[in-house]
Amino acid sequence: MKLLTNYIYKLRPNQTQSLRMANWVDMLRSQYNWCLGDRIIQYNQQFIQGNYCDLRTRSEACPLTSFVSKSGATGNPWKDSKFDKEGKARNPRRSAGDIQITALPELKAARPWYADVDSTVLQQNIKRLDTAYKNFFEGRGFPKFKNRSNFTSFTYVMGIKLQGNKIYLPKLGWMRFYNSRPIPNGFTIKACTVRKRQNGWYISLRIEDKSVPEYSAKLLNNNPKVIGCDLGITKLVHLSDGYQIENPKFSTNKKAYRTLKIRQRRVSRKVKGSKNRKKAAIRVGRFHQKIGDKRQAHQWKTANKIVSRNVDVIALEDLNISGMMRRCKVKVDEKTGKFLENGQSRKRGLNRAISDAGWGDLVLKVAYLAVKQGKTVIKVNPKHSSQECRNCGNIDKSNRDGEKFICVECGYHEHADIGAAKTIRDRALKIVRGDSAKLGPRAIEALNAQKISPRSKSKRGEFGNLSNQDIKVAKS
Repeated sequence: MKLLTNYIYKLRPNQTQSLRMANWVDMLRSQYNWCLGDRIIQYNQQFIQGNYCDLRTRSEACPLTSFVSKSGATGNPWKDSKFDKEGKARNPRRSAGDIQITALPELKAARPWYADVDSTVLQQNIKRLDTAYKNFFEGRGFPKFKNRSNFTSFTYVMGIKLQGNKIYLPKLGWMRFYNSRPIPNGFTIKACTVRKRQNGWYISLRIEDKSVPEYSAKLLNNNPKVIGCDLGITKLVHLSDGYQIENPKFSTNKKAYRTLKIRQRRVSRKVKGSKNRKKAAIRVGRFHQKIGDKRQAHQWKTANKIVSRNVDVIALEDLNISGMMRRCKVKVDEKTGKFLENGQSRKRGLNRAISDAGWGDLVLKVAYLAVKQGKTVIKVNPKHSSQECRNCGNIDKSNRDGEKFICVECGYHEHADIGAAKTIRDRALKIVRGDSAKLGPRAIEALNAQKISPRSKSKRGEFGNLSNQDIKVAKS
């Protein structure tokens, strides 16, 4: 049994260390893109172009049995096999990541400046690409080439030392940091991630305590307490008990929207490539970071309010947020060929409001805190939850008018979003009662199988000790 978590601190590097870390990020981004391109090229050569002529043997070869490039991402797949005690090969075939890690000495020989980067950092950079491929095979999209805006970090896994308000990073030396949160006794540092943000460098320490047991889920009885949550824009969350949580609209309120518009206009008016343009762009980036930090803090407070209620199960909407924010389909006049109005200009404001609300991050935080208190989180299909009458069951779009719900069949009326939260609660209650009656305590424990892990890999998850991959939410 062990406990993993993340602590994040702001670094105080000197000028030499800052320049070296910035150069590392640029080199690692180039290495990541080269490795990704190498894998794509090798795949195309082996599985798309068909049979080819092997220059070494001067004979026709099949890409399914031979390899076009022996030094590529799929070259030498059977080299350096490991053998067991009986002398039989054990996992003789190597993955593309293992082959590229083995080729790192060749990279340093061809490009000597890569020798300045720590070897474990280079290896973790390739494993980062392996994780992207793993996500692709699980249906999360093919890996993309990185640019300066979406590649700003690197990871250590060994050689890290901590002493007071100083930390030692291999090949960077001792570096000061703001020790705003002392590490508890019994924890050991397993890894760390250095990340560049608009206002400086930050470090995320992954710490482990093997003596602390993992959080265990509470077994549900036949009559569990369930609370439903309906996510919205006018109000951030509507609970089935009638409680509503405000939505501050950090980036879409009048003042923030005007400030952002003015600062972006100042960037566009500066000469491209000038220092003044860079300074103006930094001001815009810092304003975005300020908004993001405010949103993170408010989401943690909101998640605490939801999880701290005296309930056993928390029912959330299983929303397809990316689908909700997808652009409208293009409409073309068949006779003239001109584009017709498709409502995208009106939907743009809705998309901006949904992005500002941050529903996805809020759901992750609720699930993270629920695990620590042994509560179950269930995602429920929200289809027609705000259009269904709770009295007669009639489903009609005309039942809802803004925040008002008036059934056109029986005249039942209530707050539309609170009624939707109650509907979500009832649907979750049916699921839980069905599982507890048919499958017993083991099924409920499997339903509540959520683990805490320290990785913080989401776009806005730096200050939250959580990750999209590490938090498993029980689905219906």
